[in-house]
Amino acid sequence: MSAALEIKNLHASVEDQPILKGIDLVVKQGEVHALMGPNGSGKSTLAYTLAGHPSYVPTAGEVIFNSLDLLDLEPDERSRAGLFLAFQYPVAVPGVTVANFLRHAINARRRADDPDDKGIPIPAFRVLLKEKMDLLDVDHRFAGRYLNDGFSGGEKKRAEILQMATLEPKIAILDETDSGLDIDALRIVSEGALALNNVIGMGMLVITHYQRILNYIQPDHVHVMLDGRIVEHGGPELALQLEEKGYDWLREKHRSTEEA
Repeated sequence: MSAALEIKNLHASVEDQPILKGIDLVVKQGEVHALMGPNGSGKSTLAYTLAGHPSYVPTAGEVIFNSLDLLDLEPDERSRAGLFLAFQYPVAVPGVTVANFLRHAINARRRADDPDDKGIPIPAFRVLLKEKMDLLDVDHRFAGRYLNDGFSGGEKKRAEILQMATLEPKIAILDETDSGLDIDALRIVSEGALALNNVIGMGMLVITHYQRILNYIQPDHVHVMLDGRIVEHGGPELALQLEEKGYDWLREKHRSTEEA
């Protein structure tokens, strides 16, 4: 049965400041959704609230994921349930190779389910990692580099796509993955995300300011946030409309609606 992320009337605050003001959204496994909006509209707050960041506090509503009450789960439990967050600014971990990081992530999941699990055997892990790197056209030498240490912006995002490929989430949230990427890096990262969508049936919520990433990852659905609410839904044509007109026309439209 396909998993679904069902967000119902979600409110959330940061340092007692209300940011999310009633989010309703359903993302099903295998679907690609784009969430767009200007700076300060609440897009990243939604991502961090769903991932379980302690500074982002849900104050109302519910989130059902894979038949579980997501908001009752710890961040690691949300990950094990099949939710993945690709960060806008991935953190460097000097001294820890990409391969070791991924092997420990897999083993942490296995031991959470079975404390006596001895972890994935190293030969089996090497086969798995090479398989995923080949799927994403990643040089095998990448595995021996320290995670995000000295990486370019494109390499950091590519490392996160490799993490997604290895952990195989049901739903992935890509928080402004296009931030700071040149055209070539954007294409490579987008093609990797699409490969995972096609191969493992992963659902995606792509958070972005701009339409350009959607040239590569064409969404099934586009949603627009303003002031902590999703105010508009549509297909890929809505992203093109935003590219042409900006957000002011939507601000005016929904200001007029509220005043009426």
